[in-house]
Amino acid sequence: MTETKRYYLPHGLRMTAPRQAILDVVRHVCGHPNAEEVFKQVRRRLPHVSLATVYRNLELLSGAGLLRQLGPGAEQMRFDANVEQHYHVRCTGCGRVADLKANGRMVNERSVGRLTDFLVTGHRLEFVGLCPDCRRRGNRS
Repeated sequence: MTETKRYYLPHGLRMTAPRQAILDVVRHVCGHPNAEEVFKQVRRRLPHVSLATVYRNLELLSGAGLLRQLGPGAEQMRFDANVEQHYHVRCTGCGRVADLKANGRMVNERSVGRLTDFLVTGHRLEFVGLCPDCRRRGNRS
């Protein structure tokens, strides 16, 4: 009898086919996809997966620390496979989100903690503006 090997995620979550497909899509798609974009890509691999399943698993995978949700200030929640601390820039015209490669001279948790007496456990910083495509189109959002 052959034993089926089960892979588990943090917090005891089992790695299912939809979860693996969702992780693969977010890790390999260019940019920071929203749930609808992830759903369309996953459906190519798993035609019977529902939008509710994709939403539920994006939340679970984010909660397990395997994806990062990018939401505050954005029209739609977007997801990032890079869970390391880093910055983003979001286009106010089209909603595109890009990683921002920043050096260590920017604000960090330790300095903010010293200034405010907060126990700072992380931070999110998002820059907003117009991407090159929207600027070329004359979008002024």
